[in-house]
Amino acid sequence: MEDCIFCKIVKGEIPSFRIYEDSDVLSFLDIKPFSKGHVLVIPKQHFENVFDINEDALQKVSVVAKKLSGKIKDVLKADGIRLSQSNGVAAGQEVMHFHLHVIPRYENDGLGTNPTATAHLPQADFEELKKIAEKLT
Repeated sequence: MEDCIFCKIVKGEIPSFRIYEDSDVLSFLDIKPFSKGHVLVIPKQHFENVFDINEDALQKVSVVAKKLSGKIKDVLKADGIRLSQSNGVAAGQEVMHFHLHVIPRYENDGLGTNPTATAHLPQADFEELKKIAEKLT
């Protein structure tokens, strides 16, 4: 998709703090994170949502999310990990490219139990993202 921001990240047209990459999956830090270490895991091939993605790509994304969850928990000392994925505008999907959020949770982080839309979140400090990326790669 020509106008998809995640497809542009995959192609390297938009910079990102990449955490993991293989031939099918890319993971990078969210620039509007809910918490320190918030990562997005996406298939490199464009699929709009869970209804569109094939089972092979979904499995690959899920396996990477599981591995990154453990690494983030250990390296960033998270107390827990939230996996979140939305399908369609009504469900809160903001980028129409399938993506799975891996959100580290910390005791007393003030996020409550159901963080959703990122539109109101401030953009992260890029130096902080760089430091986190260096720890996770």
